[in-house]
Amino acid sequence: MLEFLEQWWFGAWNPGVLGIVIFTLVVTHVTIVAVTVYLHRFSAHRALEMHPALQHFFRAWLWVTTSMGTLDWTSVHRKHHATCETEDDPHSPKVKGLGEIFWNGVAHYKAACTEETHSRYGRGCPDDWIERNVYTKHSSAGIVLMLFINVALFGVLGITVWAIQMMWIPLFAAGVINGIGHHWGYRNYECPDAATNVSPWGIIIGGEELHNNHHTYPNSAKLSQKPWEFDMGWFWIRLFEICGLAKARSTGPVARQDPSKSNIDIDTVWAVLNDRFQVMAKYADDVVAPAVKREYEAADAGMQRLLKRGTRVLCREPSLIDEADQAQITQVTDHSDRLKNLYEMRQRLQAIWSKRGGNSDELLAAFKQWCLDAEASGEEALRDFVAHMKSYTMPQAAMARA
Repeated sequence: MLEFLEQWWFGAWNPGVLGIVIFTLVVTHVTIVAVTVYLHRFSAHRALEMHPALQHFFRAWLWVTTSMGTLDWTSVHRKHHATCETEDDPHSPKVKGLGEIFWNGVAHYKAACTEETHSRYGRGCPDDWIERNVYTKHSSAGIVLMLFINVALFGVLGITVWAIQMMWIPLFAAGVINGIGHHWGYRNYECPDAATNVSPWGIIIGGEELHNNHHTYPNSAKLSQKPWEFDMGWFWIRLFEICGLAKARSTGPVARQDPSKSNIDIDTVWAVLNDRFQVMAKYADDVVAPAVKREYEAADAGMQRLLKRGTRVLCREPSLIDEADQAQITQVTDHSDRLKNLYEMRQRLQAIWSKRGGNSDELLAAFKQWCLDAEASGEEALRDFVAHMKSYTMPQAAMARA
């Protein structure tokens, strides 16, 4: 009896404190990979293909480490994208408050797991025997099994390991990504919601830290977009590809640039539209930012304070501009005719994107007129920007010219 109690207290495996810490980091990382690669990129967005064996491994792993079902997670996440930053968004800090989502994100996630959400957003989720009779019917049994395994391995310390496993996803996914990822960080692209990149190095949460990139290109299997960004989830996808277990369907825009192309045709328009977020980011960096810098250097102290955020506010996604931003835009554009013209040109270009579902001839005419006006503006940066856009082409058009 004493031997049994001693074994229960210390567990069947005693790798030491460092060994237990390493074990905990490994198993929590596997859970993160299951969420970002399987639930997020594969199930919710179909950004990659995945071997059935790997799919089932992740389903089983998530059952014992989170009790989350594929249908619940997938449908709630798709609803989040479809209703982002509105009252119907299951977890928008802009609507419900950062503190509420950070600390109670799991509650909002569970509240969104309704039959209506499943029916509308759950298409393509697994519905086999084991999903219905084990993973869904006995959703809590998996995490109880995980508790027994941890205690059997590490004794009393196994309870601590289990507790860390249980809080890992609620803290980092529901709290950090759903909360902070729509409130604080940097933005590579002005996508039509408040998503931010929490960190350029997506390691702890498997690449989910690059949330602005994801909301800009939701169907991309790769979340990193800039050379200095790192996406751990993409590392695992590439490894799975090497092993024949997965294949990326998309990694972002397919538009290319052809240095020999200098005319504007419908191919140019569709290519620029395909890469419009990169195009608008270049407009901010190469056209607006240098002009703001010149105005800043010539301005008095009061105007300099306004111009410190000049590029950011003049190039902000229109739906995210609040009263304070609008007041600053008005002050800046009233101060400088140059910045006013660049701001209005950006607004016109942004308006062209909204016509992308309309008549192709009208779209082409509007784009050509914008380019003519930009070239006639006298701004060298605008002329260079137009030349950059003229080189855009879709891959099949480039192949046809070759």
